[in-house]
Amino acid sequence: MKDVVIIGAGLGGLFTAALLAKEGFRVTVLEKNATIGGGLQNFNRFGVSFDTGMHVVGGMQPGGSIRRICEYLGIADKIRLRDVDDDCTDSIFFAEDHATYRIAKGRDGFVDSLAAYFPHQREQLQRYVAALYEMVEQIDLFNLRPSTGGATLFAHSEDFMLSADRFIGKYIDDGRLANILAYLSPLYGGRRGRTPAFVHAIVNVLYIDGPSRFEGGSAHMAHLLADVVEQHGGRIYTRHAVEWVEVQNRRVEYLRTEGGERFCADCYISDIHPCSLFGLMPTDALPKAYTNRLNSIPNAHSAFSLFVKLKPGTFPYINHTEYYMSRYDEIWSFDAPRTFPLGFLFMTPPEVDQGPWANKAIITAPMQFSEVERWADTRVGHRGKEYEMWKQQKAEVILKIVEEMLHPGFMRCIEGVNTASPLTIRDFFGAKEGTICGFSKDVDNIALSQVPVVTKIKNLLLTGQNNNLHGFCGVPLTAINTCEAILGTNHIIRKINNGKG
Repeated sequence: MKDVVIIGAGLGGLFTAALLAKEGFRVTVLEKNATIGGGLQNFNRFGVSFDTGMHVVGGMQPGGSIRRICEYLGIADKIRLRDVDDDCTDSIFFAEDHATYRIAKGRDGFVDSLAAYFPHQREQLQRYVAALYEMVEQIDLFNLRPSTGGATLFAHSEDFMLSADRFIGKYIDDGRLANILAYLSPLYGGRRGRTPAFVHAIVNVLYIDGPSRFEGGSAHMAHLLADVVEQHGGRIYTRHAVEWVEVQNRRVEYLRTEGGERFCADCYISDIHPCSLFGLMPTDALPKAYTNRLNSIPNAHSAFSLFVKLKPGTFPYINHTEYYMSRYDEIWSFDAPRTFPLGFLFMTPPEVDQGPWANKAIITAPMQFSEVERWADTRVGHRGKEYEMWKQQKAEVILKIVEEMLHPGFMRCIEGVNTASPLTIRDFFGAKEGTICGFSKDVDNIALSQVPVVTKIKNLLLTGQNNNLHGFCGVPLTAINTCEAILGTNHIIRKINNGKG
């Protein structure tokens, strides 16, 4: 038995804690907020429970990688999920020409639905989709295959070394279709000429195979993972913000919380942004070259979100996500937009036993942290009147687009609107610059953006969205990497494959 203390009860911290607790470790999780879950948290406004993010879940179909991990933990059949519609998993609206594209589920459905708009590109679409799946098939971790190359996420095929936009252009010679195929780029912090093709491939394959949504909020997923931890003797403490990490001779000696409590363990794992973690340590705890390297990695964009309560029986429930985009040729421009919003996602999250009418909507628009830089030194609830007016103006701009472009009459359906900015994300989730996708990936410097889970401190590991991939698929896979850094390569993956849950 070994003692492990984990900083942060986000998705990465909870999956890592659940896996290690199941392996017999004594696990303690310290969470600064009043509730666990990180991006899986729910909050209440206007008498309605909202997810903190727009959760579309991939990898949960039978045989899917994340479902297999959840089966190993014994929670797969307890997760409340609703599949999106087969004939329309996503719709994309472009303001430039008021065109809407509806994308169907499955490899054939994906090709057929887009070929209906671009019949001359059917063969190109077929080759493109085949190339997506061929690339993903090469990734041992994504497929939960034992790896002979340690914890390496990616292989070095020709397509792997392309940027995502060049990868699309290799197979698609219609410029407009090529831009449409990048519609998911806001979900992974896509950048023209920078984002690796394997990131694009993984996210798109998950969506093509068929995404799902959490019914009744995402918080129950966090609580299922917490149950696994506690059933195996672990403990999770909320309102326990870590304020100091004592490091001596490249070893963590203890953690101290804001309440003055000390926690000691054989191994420590951080689920918070690495650059936020550095601020909790002595300045000489890590080699300067290491901290400089991680501090120099750009972060993916943040977001501005609207949480809308709808009047009963006024707006229909929509069982797919809607994407708004202003112009085709700006689909890769979210890292440096000329206008706001360049685009956004619109969703009506389902309740348990969802009926024909929605009771809420979430609208999320990518936003750079520079938009809120002037309030960077303020704290939640004390940002001032100017900030509140700025948020209201941004919300009005987005709602006007929804009313005029997507859903005429939407404004009449609104009972209340709550907003969140990049500062909200930064302060609640400990994410540097409020990033929603962690470190930005760079195909020209893969080593820089693939941060190892092992650190320069002997008994300190990392987990979460800043290592390998972000999101509901990437973070659980990274949790396996983190656990296997302790248990040995392929230890958990072999158990999953052998059905030793």
